[in-house]
Amino acid sequence: MPSLFASYLRVYEPLSAFDRERQSYWQRYVTDGRAVTPAEGPGRQRTAVIEALGAGWTRLPDLPDEAYVLEADEALLVCPWNLRIRVAEAALSAREGVPSVLADAFVPPILAGQAKAVVDDWRSGARVLEHGVPRLHEQIATWGVPLRWFVLVDATERELVTGPGRRSLRYRTEISKARRRSSRALSVLRKSVGEAPITEAVEEAARWLEEFHPRSVVELDYGGLVDLLPDETLTADDSPELVAAGLAALSRSEAEEASEAYDKLVARWRAVQLLERCN
Repeated sequence: MPSLFASYLRVYEPLSAFDRERQSYWQRYVTDGRAVTPAEGPGRQRTAVIEALGAGWTRLPDLPDEAYVLEADEALLVCPWNLRIRVAEAALSAREGVPSVLADAFVPPILAGQAKAVVDDWRSGARVLEHGVPRLHEQIATWGVPLRWFVLVDATERELVTGPGRRSLRYRTEISKARRRSSRALSVLRKSVGEAPITEAVEEAARWLEEFHPRSVVELDYGGLVDLLPDETLTADDSPELVAAGLAALSRSEAEEASEAYDKLVARWRAVQLLERCN
């Protein structure tokens, strides 16, 4: 199966973050050897959705309850896929801002009704958080990495594998560190640029992190993007450093230096996004 040219931001939570029923389920899931690696997960997710939907969108499918699993400091951490919820939200999003004739053609009203019921049930469930939205453990971006994600990680946390066979680039960090970095970035951005789009984007990421257990692990995974970039480009990639340098410059009121780091970062990822037109 060809690569999905997407990147991923995931949160792995300890079993104690789940209720007893889910803890038992995930323990059996791991014991039975069903856990899926991030390398094969995106393809498995796509196949599961396509097979469940069949030839047309006539119903909201039943999808497998699976997860990525990580062991850290002898603790088991789980990143559930929540595929049924994600498909339901995608179905509703596909109808937004589209003429009703087209919306009904792509997502029939009966399917939209089912999707809304699933999402509403999810949001009103027993584990609704204080601000009213249960947590989804994975965010996905196609043809690039959102710049706000780099705020959460540090260059020293990079794990790079190049050469023949499996290639990967990812960052993993404790959620407490990611929260502190997003908080510092927000403080700098609010003082220097105010309520600009970049400030709002970082604030959104910070709010998302607050939904999870304090002993969680955050992972930024370049996913299938590594198949678009040669080894030397991956090795030289310093996106987190550029973000950190830009924020540091803003904190010192050195606008020119901050702009230089930002422009370099944007140009790098715009080049990746432009590859979509060649696909």
